[in-house]
Amino acid sequence: MGIEIGGSIEKVNGKEISYNEFVERYLAKNQPVVLTGLMDDWKACKDWVFDSGKPNLKFFSTHFGNSKVQVADCGTREFTDQKRVEMTVSEFIDHWIDAKECGGASNSFQEGSWTPLHADVFRSYSWSANVCGKKKWLFLPPSQCHLVFDRGFKSCVYNIFDDVSETNFPGFKKAIWLECSQEQNEIIFVPSGWYHQVHNMEDTISINHNWFNAYNLSWVLDLLSKDYKEAKEYIEDIRDICDDFEGLCQRNLAANTGMNFSDFFIFLSRFFSANILQLYCQLREDGISVWSSSKMAKHLVFNLASIRRIALKLMGMGVVAGNHGFFLDLMEMLDDPNFLKLFIDVGRAYGKIHEQQNCSCDTKKAWMVEFLDYSSHIRNPEDFVKFIDYSVAKLGATFCEEKHLLSGLNNWPLFEDQ
Repeated sequence: MGIEIGGSIEKVNGKEISYNEFVERYLAKNQPVVLTGLMDDWKACKDWVFDSGKPNLKFFSTHFGNSKVQVADCGTREFTDQKRVEMTVSEFIDHWIDAKECGGASNSFQEGSWTPLHADVFRSYSWSANVCGKKKWLFLPPSQCHLVFDRGFKSCVYNIFDDVSETNFPGFKKAIWLECSQEQNEIIFVPSGWYHQVHNMEDTISINHNWFNAYNLSWVLDLLSKDYKEAKEYIEDIRDICDDFEGLCQRNLAANTGMNFSDFFIFLSRFFSANILQLYCQLREDGISVWSSSKMAKHLVFNLASIRRIALKLMGMGVVAGNHGFFLDLMEMLDDPNFLKLFIDVGRAYGKIHEQQNCSCDTKKAWMVEFLDYSSHIRNPEDFVKFIDYSVAKLGATFCEEKHLLSGLNNWPLFEDQ
């Protein structure tokens, strides 16, 4: 069965576009793009690749040989994905070389290997940087994704180039795909909720990363809500005999989706705390108002507004309650090295984005000075929203910015251009 190609993905020189332009044109609009010119000075592009453009497999065996990795067998389907086996990098390289000598290609990254149709985990954003090789991408925008599911919206097409059953997938023929050829040293941005299938046209090595931020938190929440409903419906018939029905729903949600509402809340609370503390440090060191200070400060306020918006949605949904809410000790979080690393990474990332020096604020001192009189425990969405409002009001009062900060939290469009 053939597929209809309706267009291609835009390619842009990454050196000629600013972060704010990238946000406005692609991130905020949830549109894919290929970025060129950003990998010229990457060490991987020199160490991992021969001058011929072929992968330097010996380098991987020498430097990463004992590391264990998951390898996909592209010729064998296992449930909704490809069968995966664990092996060391050295074993994988040996297998790769043997397969090439025998004229075959069945594993990840080799010419002819491929990834089945899917949307990325948690409906996250992702980027994929081709260190060497060439990939062909087929994209389907979120507005058409229902077309690749069966009538019950339970099963998705596995391979768009198979003879897809019109009986099982009645809408598949109506799908209009975007096609993209990704060359060596190009980076592709994959937005939230875009289903895609990828084929390696040559031996390929790529670096991939998934993430979510203030712009796509709503995609994560929508996925959790949908999967929670399905998890609940699946075991509804045992509700009356189950001692902890909601707990079972949350455990099944975590098993099927990779996290549950409690996990999401803990992430949100940490993300909020890292951003509010960074904002405190920025305002304290700059000594001027948010509106006349750095783009970084405005970016942080945008993040706070996004988190509050999601927290209000969660509060209205009422899916996390009672013993199945979450418990977070704020002072204990502050002593957690992982949180301190998050705080530092947020400052470093936004400092680089906005070409601004990272502040040197003592996070624990900042927290104790500004927020010590607030209860240190958060147990549910209502507590979290109250903590957000309290923190922003406290920060605003300290720097005579309360009116502006509260306005920023309640007027989302003010920050959509940041």
